[in-house]
Amino acid sequence: MALAHYLTIFGNRRVAASLGLGFASGLPLALTAGSLQAWLTVTGLDIATIGYFALIGQPYTYKFLWSPLLDRFEPPFLGHRRGWLLITQLLLAAAIFAMSLVNPVVSPGLLAGFGVAVAFLSASQDIAYDAYRTELLQDDERGAGAAVGVLGYRLAMLVSGAFALIIAERQLGWPGTYRLIAAIMAGMAIVTLLSPKLALPDKPASPAGLELKGFVAMLLGGGLGFLLARNGLELAGIPTEGKGWGLVYLVGEVMLAGALAIWAARWVGFPALTGPLDEFLSRRSAWMLLALIVLYKLGDAFAGSLTTTFLLRGVGFSQTEVGEVNKVFGLIATLVGALVGGLWMARLGLWRALLLFGILQAVSNLMYWLLAVSGKSYGLMVLAVGVENFCGGMGSTAFVALLMALCHAQFTATQFALLSALAAFGRVYVGPASGVMVEAFGWPNFFLTTVLTALPGLVLLLVLRNQIMGLYSVQPLVLE
Repeated sequence: MALAHYLTIFGNRRVAASLGLGFASGLPLALTAGSLQAWLTVTGLDIATIGYFALIGQPYTYKFLWSPLLDRFEPPFLGHRRGWLLITQLLLAAAIFAMSLVNPVVSPGLLAGFGVAVAFLSASQDIAYDAYRTELLQDDERGAGAAVGVLGYRLAMLVSGAFALIIAERQLGWPGTYRLIAAIMAGMAIVTLLSPKLALPDKPASPAGLELKGFVAMLLGGGLGFLLARNGLELAGIPTEGKGWGLVYLVGEVMLAGALAIWAARWVGFPALTGPLDEFLSRRSAWMLLALIVLYKLGDAFAGSLTTTFLLRGVGFSQTEVGEVNKVFGLIATLVGALVGGLWMARLGLWRALLLFGILQAVSNLMYWLLAVSGKSYGLMVLAVGVENFCGGMGSTAFVALLMALCHAQFTATQFALLSALAAFGRVYVGPASGVMVEAFGWPNFFLTTVLTALPGLVLLLVLRNQIMGLYSVQPLVLE
């Protein structure tokens, strides 16, 4: 396959839409995280209150709960998926603008409420974007689409993160900065309108009332499971504190809540959720595929969970040095890795790209081990950060392409949201485990362990070779 063909893939309208909508997807994230914390800090809000504001980002973790509704119900305009994209983008612009009108010191609760609205709408946009991109891209475009999606997402985070910090301090202040980003968010609606149109698919009809009742039952079942897990072990006298126990306890709560949520959905009837689940679980080696989703990026997640702490405390670099290298240069390396991965994947195919990139992202963790045993060295830090982020970017491109390939066209929004939530499960819970491991083994042995942690995913990949190489997709009807 010639280079000209690769460039043609990267330059077509479907891949371009992935870039623009990836930017729209990443733009709101920092507004409820780092940028919001900076705003609250300069206004003089106390640390305890600022800490509570971190909770407003929870909708990103639980977006799979309402993803079935975006699969089942469709706005009556713009064709498949684009209606939800337009709605969420316009509402996001309004919610971000509303945040700019609130004084954090006078009305922190109101600001938090608008922040939750931004996080909810942003997570909903992510659901629609992931489903749209999955259905839009053809098989040989998935690598390129995943790569430029990562590129757009990361560039948007620079705009609402680093750029916002600079312009807020030097020119506009935080309210003015939020208004500017609200205007940019509103402009993303133009990208949606110019993106290729997908025809509405034929879907089995199910009563709207049943779907809504099932959705409520799922929420109630999950809440009951969480409460039972939270109080059950304490009532039984089982220890829940101490290093390691808190993490086990939390995982148990999540697992019981999820099990009861699915049981309640089946008992009452929630086809928009149970249909996608049953379809996926009916596939050959379905449980092994789910395990692969959890394990493939686990070693990378372990290594990345404490990178900043390692560079600051473990090796002794300054905050400025870490910011310049780990944040700025590391981001550039990730973007380059994602683009190179997408280009290379068009030649390798999905399974071989997953294997090669998975090996590289595992081995790249040894660069941090080398830094840990060698001691402080600015050049070695630049090399370690560059290699690890470059290989991680390639791995992310192949991994997103795998998630897209695993989604059935009829249930794209729900299945992608569920799979991506499952993929995030490991990343969310490795942080506490990483801290315990560092204290127990030290930094060099910790990074050696992260390499070993990546091996089960690679072994599973070898076992699932035929299933992954045989993945197919039902191509959508694209109305140019």
